[in-house]
Amino acid sequence: MQRLPARAKCPIFHGIQPFRPELPALSAFLLARWNGLSLFWRIQIAGWGLFAIADVVAQRVAFHSYTIAFARTALFLVCLVAISTAMRGIYLSRPFANRVSVVGVALIGLLSLLGAFIIASTVVLVHEALPWIVPPGRRGVEEFFVPFVHYFFALVGWSLAYFWLRAELAKQAQRRRTMRAQAAALRAELEQLRLQLDPHFLFNALNGVAEEIPEHPAAALDMLRNLTAYLRHSLDGINHTVVTVEGEVAGLAAYLAVQKARFGDRLHTRLDVTPEAAQRRIASFLLQPLVENAVKHGRRDDGLDLRVDIRLSGDTLHVEVENTGTLDATRPSARRQRPGIGLENVRRRLALHYPDRHAFSLAEIGERAGDKKVTATLELRGEPCGS
Repeated sequence: MQRLPARAKCPIFHGIQPFRPELPALSAFLLARWNGLSLFWRIQIAGWGLFAIADVVAQRVAFHSYTIAFARTALFLVCLVAISTAMRGIYLSRPFANRVSVVGVALIGLLSLLGAFIIASTVVLVHEALPWIVPPGRRGVEEFFVPFVHYFFALVGWSLAYFWLRAELAKQAQRRRTMRAQAAALRAELEQLRLQLDPHFLFNALNGVAEEIPEHPAAALDMLRNLTAYLRHSLDGINHTVVTVEGEVAGLAAYLAVQKARFGDRLHTRLDVTPEAAQRRIASFLLQPLVENAVKHGRRDDGLDLRVDIRLSGDTLHVEVENTGTLDATRPSARRQRPGIGLENVRRRLALHYPDRHAFSLAEIGERAGDKKVTATLELRGEPCGS
């Protein structure tokens, strides 16, 4: 039977173009203008706009006329925007740049009184030109006093909201600066930890290549290629503190290939990675110190068996690095190593990449000396911090 094209499987949708609403030119223009405004003016317009809606309702209830309500609110709104903008210029002056002091509270009260006086006086003056804006029953002392009290509290509220928002914005800006500084320091520390590669490995690998060149040039070439792949992976990880498990395992495979060329049949390795775990993100070179320790401190008398097992269970990545050997730190070879630098590196990077979302253990299993194994176990929950 002939297979139908994918589009033919849903004939009801054939020929129907997806709906793509286009923003009208005027709306696009207004949106562009809005986005071009400063944060102060966005809040200023939004705040006084909401106040104007409430004021229209109040004026309508008081004067029983939408014409008077809209006219008075428009007049008050112009005055409020102009006065609050002028008050902001005063508040931005140096003495009140950081906090509201006692003098600042007094200034808020004085400016609000002055602003309310200007608004109330404007109503009286406008009444001379437009008598209908104030009904006959509301003239006299009430014509001046009611707007004066009402808009005094409105300007006081605006001032307090202005200083509160300003303090919050300053706090958020300081928090962002602190976070950027912490992120920069964290990245520097991560890069420093990432670059703590064991120089002995590089020297030993190069010496091994030099020794193999005269008698086994093909083996020397393979070692050099694996070493190049390992170093490329190392350099690529400098700018990427987080990679996929597949990429991390590729670096481990190159490292183990170099060690396999050095130790030959005395080293047996196995890398087991489940398909679902391969695409999971992990901190780069997080497993490298564990594998290096397994090679360095593992028992190679009868052959060193090293196994790396990585699998995904739900949102948790499980990693096991197992090698034949013991945790005995009294051996001469152990004393010559810097104590625990690899494990300290792992623990610190776990704290940075997986804060409160990881578990790390190192255990020795087996009863007889020849059968003992050391297992490093990692449990990594969620995505790692980093980039």
